[in-house]
Amino acid sequence: MNRFERINLAIYPSNRDASREVAGEIARLLRERAAAGKRAVLGLATGSTPIGVYQELIRLHREEGLSFKHVTTFNLDEYSGLPPENTRSYHHFMWHHLFSHIDIDPGSVHIPSGLVTAAEADAWCKHYEDAIAAAGGLDIQLLGIGRTGHIGFNEPGSGRHTRTRTVALDPLTRRDAAGDFGGEEHTPRRAITMGVATILQARRVILMAWGQHKAEVIRGAVEGPVTANLPASFLQEHPNATVVLDGPAATELTRQRTPWLAGPLEEQGLAWDERMQRRAILWLSRRRKKAVLKLTDDDYNEAGLQDLLRVCGSAYEANLRGFYQLQHTITGWPGGRDPARTRPGDAPVRPLRSPSAQAFPKRVLILSPHPDDDVIGMGGTLCRLVEHGHSVQIAHMTSGASAVSDEALWSHLLFIADSGTAPEPMTSRLRGLGESFRKTGSLPQDRDTAAWKSLIRRREAIAAARVCGIDEDRVQFLSLTFSNSEGGRGRRQVTPGDVAAVNDLLKRTQPHQIYAAGDLDDPHGTHRLCLQALREALASSAESAWARECELWLYRGPWAEWAPDEIDMAVPLSPQELLRRRRAISRHETLRDEPLLLGDDRRQFWQQAEERCRRLAQGYNEFGLAEYEALESFKRFSPEEFLIHVPA
Repeated sequence: MNRFERINLAIYPSNRDASREVAGEIARLLRERAAAGKRAVLGLATGSTPIGVYQELIRLHREEGLSFKHVTTFNLDEYSGLPPENTRSYHHFMWHHLFSHIDIDPGSVHIPSGLVTAAEADAWCKHYEDAIAAAGGLDIQLLGIGRTGHIGFNEPGSGRHTRTRTVALDPLTRRDAAGDFGGEEHTPRRAITMGVATILQARRVILMAWGQHKAEVIRGAVEGPVTANLPASFLQEHPNATVVLDGPAATELTRQRTPWLAGPLEEQGLAWDERMQRRAILWLSRRRKKAVLKLTDDDYNEAGLQDLLRVCGSAYEANLRGFYQLQHTITGWPGGRDPARTRPGDAPVRPLRSPSAQAFPKRVLILSPHPDDDVIGMGGTLCRLVEHGHSVQIAHMTSGASAVSDEALWSHLLFIADSGTAPEPMTSRLRGLGESFRKTGSLPQDRDTAAWKSLIRRREAIAAARVCGIDEDRVQFLSLTFSNSEGGRGRRQVTPGDVAAVNDLLKRTQPHQIYAAGDLDDPHGTHRLCLQALREALASSAESAWARECELWLYRGPWAEWAPDEIDMAVPLSPQELLRRRRAISRHETLRDEPLLLGDDRRQFWQQAEERCRRLAQGYNEFGLAEYEALESFKRFSPEEFLIHVPA
């Protein structure tokens, strides 16, 4: 623990590794208590975060004989208004993901009731507190953390001394859960939760967080002051609490983002390599609100960067290193120049380094997790690659059908029914579906509905590609399915069939360049799973000649942009190119149905994506580089680096 961190931390390469460690600690407790003839009392959490822990506990039960016969459990919370049999209830979640797979006594399971009336709430909540006390208190309490900083459903404003009670859910919490309930309007507004004081009375507390979208709130909980505005910060007061993170969730901590403030880099096992130098110099530029080339020795010294001056020699030398590193990321030729048209004095295409850098035209493969991520994340660069004469193919990895609302589908089906072009049996069926839709507001969730929604997304993707100059025969749809490890809702996993589909695509195209979405831990998981499928496919092709010469570029999707120190290639866009990209994004009409993204930004996709590109260009300008309308950014990996740095 360094001077910025006010609670114990454990950071693991992946959430899989972290989940195994947490499950191992629980297993040790259960075995120790069983050997002593005592019961273990566990406080359990729901949501996607603890699923890996529960899967490992199930494995330990099945393969290593871990018994839960002498375990009592108390769950943190439950949505109000949901009966236990509702598939969205936390009762259903716990039995589906854990209890039905182990030998626990159902009478030892305690989960707050979603059917408690307002008149019964106070008495019921006191009874729940009394039951915890009667069991001897919680030995281990598992927690996740919401983006408001809530633990359980203790939203901002929850005090240190709160107990089990009924609470109103924060609007951001409800928006984050809206995807599970089919829209924000259907998401419960209230819940029952253990209080902060109840949680803090546990003898051991483990808070887990996975993914970059949790990084900001984790920094506040770990390094910020204790405040009711961020209830997870109360864990700083617990004598035996640990925050368990995967790599992406730790990225905003001081030790990760600005490690020179935490102490000498050598003592942390780090070094002043090129990227670390650039990170520190750009951080200082922003902190001082100066262009990079205007920074002085005093600026470096007063910010605690004397060690960087020692490495570079002076502020002048450090400034030049940072400036040139950033300048050399900029290129208008993402696929390289045509040697036949290169003239003496033309600027070099700096970011390209692979053995195939001089190949022209290049075979370019663009992988898009959903049918829209390609134009949202790199639409301008896509157009540029086509215009420069490269052989560009787009592969959409999933159908994206879930983005099509029943209302949008019904509008398409109604058009077919009213056009008179469909045969009578089809017309009758469509009108029957329409009658059902008018009564219930939804369509049957069957195979036909999914196929129709997939077809809508497919035609939108083809229309967007056409705006970028790509013919329909250059657009492919892999329709990766993934799988739920136990069926139903929960953590999905890449299947051998998914990997085989990507591997077959790579072998057929043998690309010089691969562009893939780099949201390693997007909140919905699809981007991460698609990247994992690519990783496993590349692993099987690592010895191929094309793979050794291939260059992999990761772009970012709707949730985050690359930090300037992580960017290896920045492609400037003119106002005309930005408009063309906007037109391509607009071809995805289903995106106008207010897609369920995390966060407060309710604007259209093209507006959010455009602002990110403009903001990045403004940032480059503030560092002292040329002023551009917009920039699209990419991080480079060779296939070998990708296999090393991206967790399996």
